[in-house]
Amino acid sequence: MQVKDVMTHGAECISPNDTLQQAAQKMKNLDVGPLPVCGEGDRLVGILTDRDIVVRAVAEGRDARSTHVRDVMTEGICYCFEDDDVSGAAQQMKDKQIRRLVVLNRDKRLVGIVSLGDLATETGDEHLACKTLEAVSQPI
Repeated sequence: MQVKDVMTHGAECISPNDTLQQAAQKMKNLDVGPLPVCGEGDRLVGILTDRDIVVRAVAEGRDARSTHVRDVMTEGICYCFEDDDVSGAAQQMKDKQIRRLVVLNRDKRLVGIVSLGDLATETGDEHLACKTLEAVSQPI
């Protein structure tokens, strides 16, 4: 089974130049916690999570109306390709202890996100989902 068969399609990006307030509003409107960050030419440059906003901005007293996404986003994120095997994506999630993996096409354009929930509900492989969750949840 390929990642494109289980991923959540149509993930939306945010610009590194947008403010945290704009990002938070988009998260609210889309009902999501992570937003891929895309720079020029829609190339993936990072990811911003609701946790990034809280830990890296709110906790430091930054103003959400003037702080930019680039100031608190996570760079160098992990990704997989839509035609990768699901087991490879699950292994990467285990190895990196991440709950979501950005999915790109072979032109390196964002096409979706695969999550632990997707592995649990879409693959039909209970063992894969359980082992991935177990590895992701281990203390570092």
